Amino acid sequence: MAELTADNPFPPGDYPLVVVGSGPGGLQLSYALRRLGVEHAVLSADEGPGGMFRKWPILQRMLSWTKPYAPADRRSLQYERYDWNSLLPGDGDDHLRGLQADHMDGASHFPARADMQAGLEAFAEAAAIRVSYGCRWESTAIEAGPGGDVVVLRTSGGEYRAPVVVFAVGVAEPWRPGTPGIEDVPHYGEMKPVEAYAGKDVFIVGKKNSGFEIANGLLHHARQVVLASPSPARTFAETHNLVGVRARYVQPFEDNLLGGGVFIVNGTIDSISRRGDGHRVNVSYSDGSGGHAFDADDVIAATGFQAPLKDLPALGVMTAGQSAVPVQTPFWEATVPGIYFAGTISQGAQGMRRNGVPSNSGAVHGARYNAQVLARHIAEVHFGHVPDQPVRSQEEVYGRVLDELSGAPGYGAALFHQRSYLARVFEVEPGGGMRDTGIQPLQHFVDGGGPDGIGATLETGADGRLYPAVWVRRRGSCKDPVTLNPSPLFDFRDQGSQLAAQVGATLES
Repeated sequence: MAELTADNPFPPGDYPLVVVGSGPGGLQLSYALRRLGVEHAVLSADEGPGGMFRKWPILQRMLSWTKPYAPADRRSLQYERYDWNSLLPGDGDDHLRGLQADHMDGASHFPARADMQAGLEAFAEAAAIRVSYGCRWESTAIEAGPGGDVVVLRTSGGEYRAPVVVFAVGVAEPWRPGTPGIEDVPHYGEMKPVEAYAGKDVFIVGKKNSGFEIANGLLHHARQVVLASPSPARTFAETHNLVGVRARYVQPFEDNLLGGGVFIVNGTIDSISRRGDGHRVNVSYSDGSGGHAFDADDVIAATGFQAPLKDLPALGVMTAGQSAVPVQTPFWEATVPGIYFAGTISQGAQGMRRNGVPSNSGAVHGARYNAQVLARHIAEVHFGHVPDQPVRSQEEVYGRVLDELSGAPGYGAALFHQRSYLARVFEVEPGGGMRDTGIQPLQHFVDGGGPDGIGATLETGADGRLYPAVWVRRRGSCKDPVTLNPSPLFDFRDQGSQLAAQVGATLES
């Protein structure tokens, strides 16, 4: 390994593992790896911790809450349910819990962008996470080594080599469709301060959260706002997941319905061209009824982002969708062995998608748990770490499962935030009892085979109600899960006899 120095904790050289990125995913992973004794280097092009939150969201207020006053102490595990932005410490580091609430401006339980950056900086400093900042990843190669393939990272600071590399680089590279003229208008991250649009007609290309964030921010300033894209906008209340437009941005819907100068249009953007000091946007309506030429003073492309993978696809890393998010195994490994992903980019491992509801991996409150699970997986598979897996009686297991599904300390918050995605796993021991194997991706438990056991998770039904789903693996395969009744207070502990009877019968069949 290269010699560490005070000025650059990770100079170029050979390492057992390299993490690229210092946003929430990279910081959470590095912290968890160090707790497991896995030596690694962390590289970042940024000047300090925070990742995308050093510059976005553009209108400065987060979509995810941290509630300073909640039905749980800030330094407790239970508080994670009410704090979607803090990174997670391990046992014995309770002083690192709930740090985001200590760095908020008091104006809202949604942190400002600067608050979010401050919270991440506080965690990195208090946890003594070391990063080589100002080190930009530029290109990648794979070379044969004496023990197997080695990933070579060429950076602005030199060359790094490791058999395992984790990219925590976000999904924050602006993406534009091929619409003629769209290259000449600013993207979401390039728009002017909202005051600059005072008295202007503004056309926004895109009707997802970033588009409605802009529209909502312009309501006090712009004379008229048009949002357009081919598909109808859907709210969180309709989708039951974070893909839908969040409640904080629904005011433009009301203004549209009440004739308040906001127009929400379903149509394809055919072209954008200059017209005097402004623009003309030609739109064909999605219902086939014709089209319209919209004149606007300003046009903003809220057309989304893609993963900044550089040359990884040329090395065999497969991607999917408009955002070019890498295809991943349930344990977030790319189609090239030894390359993993953490943070919001881990959404490339889609999971089971029960009832069509995706995971929260694209947000901090979901990705932070993925990073913890990934750290343990890497430690076990690549570095021989042997985890503590106590054997418990079946009676104790059923009680523990229902406690955690109801929010008790342990894995309760992870199951609540990563529904139908992460599972609490116990495996049947030949001599009796069940081995506590912690938490793992549900898809791996269901499809990966293995000893008889159970994988407990929470599931959101088509009606939006939350209920436990306990998968039973018998002779290497799983059938439909045992499901329990919903609870309006998310407390399922009174259903222990039902759980024991149904699971027990399946395991003994």
